[in-house]
Amino acid sequence: MAKNTLIDRLRNIGIIAHIDAGKTTTTEGILYRTGLKHKIGAVHEGETTTDWMAQERERGITIVSAAVTCYWKDHQINIIDTPGHIDFTVEVERSLRVLDGAVVVFDGKMGVESQSETVWRQADKYNVPRFCFINKINQTGGDFYKSLESIHHRLSKRAFPIHLPIGFEQSINGVVDLVNMKAYTYKEFTDHELIEGDIPADMLDEAKKYRSLLIENAVAEDEAMLEKYLEVGEDGLSPEEIKKAIRSAVLTGKFFAVTGGDGRGVIVEKVLDAVNELLPSPLDRGSTWGVNPKSGEEIERTPSESQPFAGLAFKIATDPFVGKLAYFRVYSGKIVAGSYILNSSTGEKERVGRIVRMQADKREDVSEVIAGDIAAIVGLKGTTTGNTLCDQNNAIVLESITFPEPPVSIAIEPKTKADQEKMSLALQRLAEEDPTFRIQVNEETGQTIISGMGELHLEILVDRMKREFNVEANIGQPQVAYRETIRKDGVEVQGKFIRQSGGRGQYGDVWLRLSQNEPGAGFEFINSIKGGVVPSEYIKPVQEGIKEAMSNGVMAGYPVVDMKAELYDGSYHEVDSSEMAFKIAGSMALQEGVKKANPVLLEPVMKVVVVTPEEFMGDVIGDLNSKRGRIERMEDLSAGVKEITAFVPLGELFGYTTTLRSNTQGRASSSMELDHYADVPGNVAEAIIAKHSK
Repeated sequence: MAKNTLIDRLRNIGIIAHIDAGKTTTTEGILYRTGLKHKIGAVHEGETTTDWMAQERERGITIVSAAVTCYWKDHQINIIDTPGHIDFTVEVERSLRVLDGAVVVFDGKMGVESQSETVWRQADKYNVPRFCFINKINQTGGDFYKSLESIHHRLSKRAFPIHLPIGFEQSINGVVDLVNMKAYTYKEFTDHELIEGDIPADMLDEAKKYRSLLIENAVAEDEAMLEKYLEVGEDGLSPEEIKKAIRSAVLTGKFFAVTGGDGRGVIVEKVLDAVNELLPSPLDRGSTWGVNPKSGEEIERTPSESQPFAGLAFKIATDPFVGKLAYFRVYSGKIVAGSYILNSSTGEKERVGRIVRMQADKREDVSEVIAGDIAAIVGLKGTTTGNTLCDQNNAIVLESITFPEPPVSIAIEPKTKADQEKMSLALQRLAEEDPTFRIQVNEETGQTIISGMGELHLEILVDRMKREFNVEANIGQPQVAYRETIRKDGVEVQGKFIRQSGGRGQYGDVWLRLSQNEPGAGFEFINSIKGGVVPSEYIKPVQEGIKEAMSNGVMAGYPVVDMKAELYDGSYHEVDSSEMAFKIAGSMALQEGVKKANPVLLEPVMKVVVVTPEEFMGDVIGDLNSKRGRIERMEDLSAGVKEITAFVPLGELFGYTTTLRSNTQGRASSSMELDHYADVPGNVAEAIIAKHSK
């Protein structure tokens, strides 16, 4: 960090949005305006800074989040440009975990889209203060007020403009600033500076109306300011006081300032001003809490250099030039190149070789990083996403990052036997980078199975394997990650394992009571043993045996989920009992019990959002219905364009994008995300079980 940058002048922000709303272009505009680039790269020409992977440039989408540091009006801004495609939602999730604020970009021609809602919910989950930038309003079909209406309708009524556009569509040539009641205009949107002047006469009434709304709602979040406002009215408040009130309101995470323009244009300077003036510094976000790994007690860390060092690794990336990079956020203290730190999540010591500040895929070496800042360490060996890095003498474990289970799997094998080892290494590297990418080897068939968030996700990973590791692979048909669960409560079952074969025998005896758990709550083990009928040293082995048996269900071998197992009785033998015997007994009881507890097969159900011209609506709905889809809602997005939201089982959706294109002459688009697991209908379940038993 530049020595003169103080923590209160530091901004860690994410640019989040629906796919194609213009996140990467807006980031390019910011880099250009802050002097990091001499021209703005175009996404469709593959020239952007943050989309630096070959696949990103070819497809014109962002796949991995990229970190960039820039400076604006004596503030340091660390920006993370995140992907909009739902298959890469993990990138948004992990970025929001370490960011202090966000700029949500909307396509001014489309308003709020399905992914806009998803990233908004993710920001709510981490309570990240944000403001809204309505992009592309100077293009045909762009409409600031319609987009604002859709934000009110679908995201929050508490969104208020701080600027109003001057003009409409291509005639837009600036904004009215509602805080200081001035107009800022340009001749060409790519001009080098904004010209300050008076508000156009025909906009004065509208500006006053929106200003009153803005101030009235902003002061409501601050008691002292509200009192003053009630005393002196809005005209009695200075622009500085109004800004302070808006900032306080934005920092609550429940009030959203809105601006608009073209992400490539000079108006981006107003976005940068808003980042400095409205979004939080690490000091505004306050303390971080973690636990002591030995005692389990809670520990507080404040964003100060004088505190012991604590940071969170939020992303692992393989850099073609320097090897493994661990991106991390410092929450307290400072970290110095050449020192040793503790990875408290694994208990291992790590040496900090080089620390680099990232300019997307370029690097700048720094000697230290202080509280509040974001950087990357080169060469950490055992660190993965979500690990806590801290001072060796002051151990703390910060809350990690949770990731969804991947619902889509494919079998993969190298094209040549010689590539087998290279493929294993490549898959391992990719899995280190991406926590939603899983690899397992099917013990029966010896096949390697890879799992991810969607078809595109797996397609990109296989492509990266080919380009970055020179491994050609054959892939099988996509498979659905089914689950099994039970539908009957209070089932009591005994698991007894006795073996006498000369010498010392084996004896383990347990009674379990099985019940359903809440959907998504996972497995819960309850120990209700009284009076030592099962000695305490055998309790954990019983739990392990149950867990092991749950990984292979009784219907079709899929993992059993969302279940409670209560160990309430049993017996043991003074000589013959062992941990292994009780582990086997627990496993036997579980398998027997699941059979008696009405087992059912569960399938992943996706929330599918289709945007289509009205004339194809009938075809799209008919097709979704034929895929066992349930239509949830239909909305008008704009003239002649409909948005359909449906819930459809994943097993019916492979190749859906291609089908949709042919049904709509290539004019409709869709996005899907895992929503929940649901019972598979009887006839479909029979087919799946029959296929599995072959």
